Amino acid sequence: MRAFLIASALAAALPVSPAVAADPPLVPIAPEEAAVPSLLVPLAADSPWTARFAAAADELLPALRSGEESRWGPLLGGPWLGAADRARVAALLRDGPFREALFAGERTQRVILGWQPPATLNAADRAAIAARPEAEAIVCWAAEGAADPAWPRTAREADNAPGRPYACARIAYSVRDGAPRWRAFVERG
Repeated sequence: MRAFLIASALAAALPVSPAVAADPPLVPIAPEEAAVPSLLVPLAADSPWTARFAAAADELLPALRSGEESRWGPLLGGPWLGAADRARVAALLRDGPFREALFAGERTQRVILGWQPPATLNAADRAAIAARPEAEAIVCWAAEGAADPAWPRTAREADNAPGRPYACARIAYSVRDGAPRWRAFVERG
């Protein structure tokens, strides 16, 4: 047994031969193609989801403006929102883009963005997507009167990073068993 342990320790201490380390994989792997991010576009006025997301954004805005966790916490996950996430959101409301967008004045500009559908979708595909019981959108706010905020073009740009002229929240909405429900997510890239 002792000889086995000594041999194992000796093998672990010796460097691996570069020839062994550079062996090709057993199954050849093609390099991944770079994914092009999906573009964000304003939701169409005639979309059945536009009014729902607007109502959710109208409820979320004063809760975030209040700065009170008791108001925004339930909209961002309630009991499932962990302590670290609560601290991160509170910090974003104090020091991030939300401070400029929501607290710079009494009024704010708002845009509700969805993902641009592929050009290959036909009318039936678009109708099927619109009829689904769930959807997601990104709602962004900027201080009114500020220069054009150049709203985010991709979800990555809606990350609430310092220096952004807007603040964003992702809203996941569902209508199940006739009951509409939504939850917001405030993320930091």
